[in-house]
Amino acid sequence: MPPVTDKLGKLLITANLITEKQLNEALAAMKQSKGSTRLGSTLVKMGYIPEEKLLQFLSQQFRVPAVDLKMYQHIDPAIIKLVPLELVKKHMVLPLRRVGATVTVAMLDPTNMVALDDLKFRTNYTIEPVIASESALIEAIKKYYGAGVTGGAAQASAAILQAKDYTIPEGGAADELADLGNADAGPIVDVEDFDKTVGDVLDSVEVAETDQDLGMITEVEAPIIKLVNGIMVNAMKVGASDIHVEPYETVFRIRYRIDGDLQTVMNLPLKVKNSLISRIKIMAKLDIAERRLPQDGRIKLKLGPKRDIDFRVSVLPTLFGEKAVLRLLDKANIQVDKDKLGFDKKQGADINAALAMPYGMILVTGPTGSGKTTTLYSCLQALNTPDVNISTAEDPVEFNFMGINQVLVQPDIGLTFAACLKSFLRQDPDIILIGEIRDFETGEIAIKAAMTGHLVLASVHTNDAPSTINRLLNMGIEPFLVASSVILVIAQRLCRSICKDCKVPDPTVTPEILRMAGASKTNEEEFANMTPMKGKGCATCNNKGYKGRLALYQIMPVSEDIRLAILRGASTDELRKMTIEQGVKTIRTSGITKVCQGITTLKEIEGVSIAE
Repeated sequence: MPPVTDKLGKLLITANLITEKQLNEALAAMKQSKGSTRLGSTLVKMGYIPEEKLLQFLSQQFRVPAVDLKMYQHIDPAIIKLVPLELVKKHMVLPLRRVGATVTVAMLDPTNMVALDDLKFRTNYTIEPVIASESALIEAIKKYYGAGVTGGAAQASAAILQAKDYTIPEGGAADELADLGNADAGPIVDVEDFDKTVGDVLDSVEVAETDQDLGMITEVEAPIIKLVNGIMVNAMKVGASDIHVEPYETVFRIRYRIDGDLQTVMNLPLKVKNSLISRIKIMAKLDIAERRLPQDGRIKLKLGPKRDIDFRVSVLPTLFGEKAVLRLLDKANIQVDKDKLGFDKKQGADINAALAMPYGMILVTGPTGSGKTTTLYSCLQALNTPDVNISTAEDPVEFNFMGINQVLVQPDIGLTFAACLKSFLRQDPDIILIGEIRDFETGEIAIKAAMTGHLVLASVHTNDAPSTINRLLNMGIEPFLVASSVILVIAQRLCRSICKDCKVPDPTVTPEILRMAGASKTNEEEFANMTPMKGKGCATCNNKGYKGRLALYQIMPVSEDIRLAILRGASTDELRKMTIEQGVKTIRTSGITKVCQGITTLKEIEGVSIAE
């Protein structure tokens, strides 16, 4: 049986629409393109036959009506939904209208029985084929589906998956992110007008949802990319620490954590849910086809040549879809100067004395998001000199520093904190940092390292400094090991600072109220000169009265009396009373000091600490 192209060519010659020479030249051109084009479109492109004449001829040959798709300016979206993108791309078809149980579909080849059967099976309607020109059909498909039909979408998706990072130049955040990039680095991101961006997405969002099932993101990703980039850049602009992307039954919510509080910044239509999450997963190099299990990844944004921003990504399946949380890790904003962390004079002296020790263990404790990593990094940076070897085991490595050997813990391949520690001890270390002591094995190796000539820094999850000691004992570590190795414990919390632009005196805060809140004898000395303040709200703080955060510390040096108490098995309450008697400020009393100085409010202090 002769090829279809030969048959069509001979019919066109018989009808005196083309010559045999023109047919041979068109066939040769098709051969060079390896058969990726049709004979009709090749003849049209080569100028041998007008597209209108070819369409009229095919209509007569196939005995089906020809349609001018320019007449179909507004096809009902419900009709478009009837035929999924995969069939549109596979068979080059476009649904036009429905009358009763019959759907009219524009096709290039109305004799294609495979396509007709597929369409009938997927739509459950009788299919009435009509013929349309290839160029008009491609334009119409792009208009209504927002996608190409040549397979280029899959190639584009593969290119995205292979990309190492993403470049976003300054855009709507130009004032706050000045000098971070240049106009040639890429398209400008408009972070001010999210409503318009969302509107652009809605025009063709159904395609993104359909195509996502095929593991691809098509041309509809352009507005999705703009939306995701806008959300990320705007988060940096307003100083957010986390981005929460949350699907619910009737709404798709985006929230930022700013100064410790979650604030809703937009509610998106449910239509964009899957497309937006898929875009985030592609950027984080996660499996977009896996929607049943949690996944973790990382996104690196380049803001021009001068600034890199990392986002730690966590995706979690929930009842109404996948939730994504992006933690912003901006090295430019991390405070690694320990003298600027907010320690008072005695606290700073205690930390400096501990860091000057040749060996021993310094522990930092507090809940997730309390600034432990910042404190540990600032201590390491103070110790980071060319004459010492510093090794760290972290999960994850949040920031990288020159001169420090940082290891990413990967428990799934056996690279645990304990395994890292064992290797560190064979790497001639002077200073070791452990991201977190979670179990007996890690704690025991860390303590033995601290007893054999190494300075060890680590974090533990406890409520305050005295309870950290009992946490180690409860892990099974012997009291004599804890007593002889731990030299300092730092407990901390974060609270919001009063906005400097709308700060006014707060006469309602009196010494008596502060005493009821748990003030100590040390605080009594501060009452004489206290200047409590509050924020009345302004444009700078978005009428919140607070802007930025500060840390509250409890710094507990392990004195000789405390060592003896540990050896005899003293309880946490006993240790707590001993530290207060020795002049150690609790987190609550450290907070009251900040209230007296007019830096934060009593309400904030009571929200992050308890009276001892």
